[in-house]
Amino acid sequence: MNPTQSKMNQSQKLMVFVLTMSLYGLATLFTELIPKFQVGIVEFSVEYFLFIPLVLSMLFDPLSAALGAATGELVFSEIMLGQFGGLGELEKFITVTIGVYLAGRLVRDPRNTRMVGIAAILGTGAQLLMGTIVDICKVQFAVEDFEAVAGLPESVFATEGFAFLNDLLFSGILFCLLPTLYLVPRLYGKIEPLLGMSPRTPETAAPALSVRTLAGCAVAFVCAVAAEMLATSGLELIDWEASWAESGTAFAVGMIVAALLALAVLVLMKKKAEAK
Repeated sequence: MNPTQSKMNQSQKLMVFVLTMSLYGLATLFTELIPKFQVGIVEFSVEYFLFIPLVLSMLFDPLSAALGAATGELVFSEIMLGQFGGLGELEKFITVTIGVYLAGRLVRDPRNTRMVGIAAILGTGAQLLMGTIVDICKVQFAVEDFEAVAGLPESVFATEGFAFLNDLLFSGILFCLLPTLYLVPRLYGKIEPLLGMSPRTPETAAPALSVRTLAGCAVAFVCAVAAEMLATSGLELIDWEASWAESGTAFAVGMIVAALLALAVLVLMKKKAEAK
């Protein structure tokens, strides 16, 4: 294999997948421990550290990073904590995958900080917006009761729209946009050699987003909406929760496993780079 190859092979994509899965899984466990703050009707909470898969999707293969992020959240913040919601987990898995994948595909040249910023906020916003649409659909199709927020008009559109803007302006900017803008230019050209790759350029990047790709994302999102409404209406298929769910031990074990997995991948990448 040429140490400066521009296209990723399956082995490299697998390493990106596992690295994203472990790092983002570890991050989601940390967010579970961060307290939320309520100021009037405004809630400040760290929803996720989405900058991790966003950065990796902009530097490496977008699909591998996107699937790794979604899998990491499912494995470490759900299954490792002793719970699994069946069909209800599919919605978040699909929306996270779509958001990160679209952001990674939008960036053809990671040196273009303006495009990196636009892609980061668009990918985050897309994921949050899809979640908002799912919540609205559940109320509109009467599969879930609507709980209005005190002080807001009793309209699901106003309530969910406000929650969307709150998450986008707080978590989206502080924990997605700004870290991505900082890390992508600094890691560009330094982390790719660990996988035996040359940095992404407009010539070697994946083709621009096509109508077919966007249509595929739309179909996947419709499946996510359907799965979530079925789960909310009582058809979970597999709904499992252990007696030790969300215990301190479960959190500790999950963090240790995720950290060790990430470390193992980084060591393997370093050894491969030294061998070349």
